Amino acid sequence: MKTAIFSYQNEQWRGNENNHVLDQSKVSLVMAFGDKAALQPAGLYDRLRSDYPHAEIVLCSTAGEIFDDSVYEGSVSVTAVEFEKTRVRSAKVNIADFDGCSNRAGKALIENLMGFETLSYILILSDGSRVNGSELVKGINSLVQDRVPVTGGLAGDGTSFKSTLVGLNSRPDEGQIVAIGLYGSHVQVSHGSMGGWESFGPERKITRSKGNQLFMIDEESALDLYRKYLGNYANELPGSALLFPLMVRRSDEEEPVVRTILSIDEASKSMLFAGDVPEGASVRFMKANFDRLVDAASSAAMQTFGERVSEQPSFSILISCVGRKIILGNRVTEEVEAVKEVFGDKALVTGFYSYGEIAPPLPRVQCQLHNQTMTITNISER
Repeated sequence: MKTAIFSYQNEQWRGNENNHVLDQSKVSLVMAFGDKAALQPAGLYDRLRSDYPHAEIVLCSTAGEIFDDSVYEGSVSVTAVEFEKTRVRSAKVNIADFDGCSNRAGKALIENLMGFETLSYILILSDGSRVNGSELVKGINSLVQDRVPVTGGLAGDGTSFKSTLVGLNSRPDEGQIVAIGLYGSHVQVSHGSMGGWESFGPERKITRSKGNQLFMIDEESALDLYRKYLGNYANELPGSALLFPLMVRRSDEEEPVVRTILSIDEASKSMLFAGDVPEGASVRFMKANFDRLVDAASSAAMQTFGERVSEQPSFSILISCVGRKIILGNRVTEEVEAVKEVFGDKALVTGFYSYGEIAPPLPRVQCQLHNQTMTITNISER
């Protein structure tokens, strides 16, 4: 397996000193994570198709691009992979073809990858504005369960939250969901996902919700209760909500997930989240701690090693939440640098800031939709 990463910014291409020398005609996978305005022109896709004529090419808009140990805006991070022994297959659906049902879209997407030789890993890159990430994951899990690791993320649109783009072997468009399947016994995939948020206050129960809209906690208005805990920050809602996400635990047997608030509804005293908040689930309020967020990125990197502590990865995909980027501000590069410190200088690192992260919370369990996490996937061949 050979890998090369490139950054395209201000109409200039820049490679990494640790890139492998590729045979472009043998490259089977190309990923382009970029600013929406940079991805849209036909010239970018045409250039990639010309350079890599036989590759599966996937494009995904972002809320920030990760290249090596740095974070950029207005750029495109491109990764080209030349597998030696691994087969790559791809699939694409559009949420509009399923009447907006993300669950059915997820099932149809994965069905296109099943029935071939040994499926070892699935990467999901989805529209981040029209697709319900929680329902998408449920549809995927209904077929995959915990037999195949699934990671990925929801496309971003900077901090505009208007529309996102994803494409497969064509210029990117809205509503698209793409899956990349890696096949065979030679590919090795490991993953890690950590948040680093600090919970506070008592554990409470969701007593009224609908999908990703939360109305009542312990039979009290969720918005009123949230305002009480936020104190002075309540006057800055909904913007300040990124600083105070919610920890949601469906049952004692499941790992908790973090949910980010997207908006508030004064009329119904409710809050809209970037993922489902089911009735009966336990919740706790959370707050940001800059150092813990950076430490969590480092921990996510360590988590990818499992029992192979001494084996340094050669290629890593980082997908971190836009909320972390906003909160960390000028310090956002620190969480990427923390990952690089764990992996070593020669590791090739690419990725983007997303509207939601997809990954199993632990090895050998089903994937989940996360908010406010750093999610890392390492890919190699043996």
